[in-house]
Formats: sequence, C-alpha cells, structure tokens
Amino acid sequence: MNSPQLLGKRAVNSIITLISRTLFLNLVNFAGAFALTIFLSPGDFGIFIITSTIIDILTYFSDIGLAGALIQKKEEPKSEEINATFTIQMTLVSISILIALIFSKNIIAIYSLNTISLWLLYSLLLSFFFSSLKTIPSVIAERSLQFSKVVLPQIVETIIFNVIVVVLAWKGYGVISYVVAVLARAISGTIVIYLLVPYRPRLFFSIASIKGLLKFGIPFQLNSFIAVLKDKVSLLILGKIIGIEALGILGWAEKWANLPLRYFLDASTKVSFSLFSRLQDEKDKLRTALENSLYFISVLVFPMLAGSSIAMPLLVLIIPKYSKWNSGLPVFQLFLISAAVAAISTFLSNTLTALGKVKSVLGLMIMWTILTLTFYPILAIKFGITGIGLASILVSCSSIVPYFLVKRHINFSLLPQIVPALLASLIMTAILHYIQFFLPQNFVGLGAIIIIGMISYATVLLLIDRKRVFERGKIFINLARK
Repeated sequence: MNSPQLLGKRAVNSIITLISRTLFLNLVNFAGAFALTIFLSPGDFGIFIITSTIIDILTYFSDIGLAGALIQKKEEPKSEEINATFTIQMTLVSISILIALIFSKNIIAIYSLNTISLWLLYSLLLSFFFSSLKTIPSVIAERSLQFSKVVLPQIVETIIFNVIVVVLAWKGYGVISYVVAVLARAISGTIVIYLLVPYRPRLFFSIASIKGLLKFGIPFQLNSFIAVLKDKVSLLILGKIIGIEALGILGWAEKWANLPLRYFLDASTKVSFSLFSRLQDEKDKLRTALENSLYFISVLVFPMLAGSSIAMPLLVLIIPKYSKWNSGLPVFQLFLISAAVAAISTFLSNTLTALGKVKSVLGLMIMWTILTLTFYPILAIKFGITGIGLASILVSCSSIVPYFLVKRHINFSLLPQIVPALLASLIMTAILHYIQFFLPQNFVGLGAIIIIGMISYATVLLLIDRKRVFERGKIFINLARK
C-alpha cells in the first residue's frame, strides 16, 4: 500500500506533469486546429464532428465500467480481474464495430454525406479498436499515479495527428486528411504505451473475478451511458436540425470556449479521481484537497474564459480567411458562461464518483440529460445555433445540485474558493473591454490585450486575496520541489 506521503508527492507531480503535457499538447492542437480552420470549410468540420461522435457513442458501449472500477478499487487489482476486464472490453469493442459497419451506409444517408465520409467512419472504427487496447495499460499507470507513462503516448499521438492532418489539408485533401491522421494517431499511441507499461494482453474470463468490480462498474458505466445521451446523441440530433455546416460552426465555438477547461480541469480531474479514491476514509485531508483543487481550478480557468471573450472577436477580425467563423461568435460567448459553471460542477461530480457515490452521479446525469434533450432541440429549432448556447446556460443553472450532494459527504466551503478568481476575472474583463477601443486591431493589439489582461488579473487577485495566493502557491511549489 502506498503511503499518504508518497501518494501526495505523486499527486502533485502528476498534476504538474499533466498540466505541462496539457500546455504542450494544447499548443500543438491549437496550432493544428488554427491551420485547419483556415484550410477546411465549416462543412468539413461538420463531417468530422458527426462521424467522430458516432465513435464516441460506441466507446461508451465498449465497456461496462470495469476499467473505472479497477482505478477506484481500494485494494490492488488481481491479475485475473485485469485480464477479465481486458477480455470483456475487447469483446464489446468488436461487437460495437461490427454493428457500426452494418449500419454505416444508413448513417451516411441520414446526413446526406459523401463517400469520403464513409471512409472516414471506417478509419475511425479501426482507430477505435487500437485505442481500446490502451485501456488496461493506462489503468495500471493511473492507479499508481504514474501519469508520465500516460503522457508520452498522448504527446506522440498529438504530434503525429496534427502534422499529418495539417499537411494533407494544406495540400487540399479535405476530409481525407482526417482518414489518414486518425489511423496514424491510434496506432502510434498504442505502440508507445505498451513499450512503457509492462502488460501482456491475455484472454481470460471468470464471473468470480469481476463480480466485485461490477458493483461499482455497472452504475459507473450507466452514468457514462447517460452522459453519451446528453452530449453525443444530442449532437447527432442537432446535426439533423441545423445542418452539417452549422454544426461545424457550433463545433468551432464549443471547441474554443472549452479550451481553458482542457488546459487545467482535465488534468486536475484525472489526478483527483485516483487521489480522492485513496483518501476516502480521511475526511479532513479530503476536504483540504478538495478546497485547494477548487481554488486552483477557478484561479486558472476563470481568467482564461473571461479573456477569451475579448480576444476571440479580435482573432476572427484580424486572421485571414477567419471571417467564415464570425457567425459563431454569439454562441461562443454563451458557451464561455456555461464553461465557467462546468469547471466547478464537473469537478464536484468527479469527486462523488471518486467517493463511490455513483448512484448520486447517476441522478445528476439523468437530470442533465433530460434538460439537455429538452432545451437544446427546442431552442435550436427556434433560434438556431445561438439557441443552443442559450440552452447550455439554462442547463448549467442546475449545477447547484452537485454542490449539495458533495456537501453531504465532505464539509467543504465553495464560495471562498471561487469568488476571488471570479471577481478578479470580471474586473479584468471590464478593463479589457474599455482598453480595446484604444488599441490597433492587429496582432500587436492582441498581444497588448493579453499582457494587460494578465497584469490586471494578477493585480486584482493579489489585492483581494493576497494571503491565500501566497500560501497556496508556496505549498504547491514546496511539494513540487520535494
């Protein structure tokens, strides 16, 4: 059993590793996505969104929560449990791929897509198979909080994918760029992780070996299934309502609005799930870890979201061939608001899962799914993609519920953790909104906005919360050094 000190050290190192990886990967992804938004049309983006969404749906049917149960389990998993999980998952993956192949032409016909879209679907299905092979090695690494072994494959995948897709798009291959890139990404990542994690796949099945895992796994996967109804099925419905090109614009707005979450929230959520699972019986340490995490997330995510509301309209104006995304700016601004709420509610929901309260999370997912499948289509029909942004804000209003659910198990304080960053971000936004009218509308002006925003945010945050900024910053730095 790992000691609390070792777990704490690994947790901090893992967060730093993941954030460093996230920073690097998002810079690569940002550069790649930026290039693609120049070379590809909104319709091409829409095609990729539709086909990749189908694969995302299949992913949720390829597991019955056993992988999550292996991570959440207090005791070290037995080899029989690991191998049985691998066998069951790959069986479900194969069945899912077979079903998708049978109905592939029907899927293409529903959205009036072309033949190239069919080849993209086939390539995504094959990459889905290779990616599924990475699950068990990733579980083994994540259980011991050795996320560096998960990071390197992701770096390799990201570089290979972006280089291939951008070069081919630049050469004018359009959607076929994705076909080659997604295959190269999946194969390369699978090879690298098996070189780093000593796991030899074995086919094995025994009811007794997975019986204990199913108690957590089935409710856990049911949550995932409901999540796919909320996020992915609703996307397929919206694609039919607003059309492929509008879906591409919607995807562009949502991608950039959620980019700050990908930088910091994903890393913190991944590490906290493993760490909080280990600290389930130590309530005081758990409360401190939760409050520090919420403070850390809000301090980093809120100003990025606020700054994006000023920077993105300027980017659309000054970047060549970027005016085609201008119609997505209103929904982009609305998505920023819902992303700010999601930064907190998602982390709190993850906390419940780490504590084994999967039934509570199940209730949350059912609530959010009903709200999403109700508001999104209705407002999309009435107001188009802007209505979808309004719907996202309406759904986010229900995020007060996770707070009360976590409060039942951990006596933590929420507002003191998020109010300083929120207030500093709003003041920064007001300053930038006024200053932008005196700056040139070019990259020099954009750079000035970024610098002024960073300085004004840091200054305001230090003025209103100086003591905690230095205290928590010092703790984090000291732990990282150790």
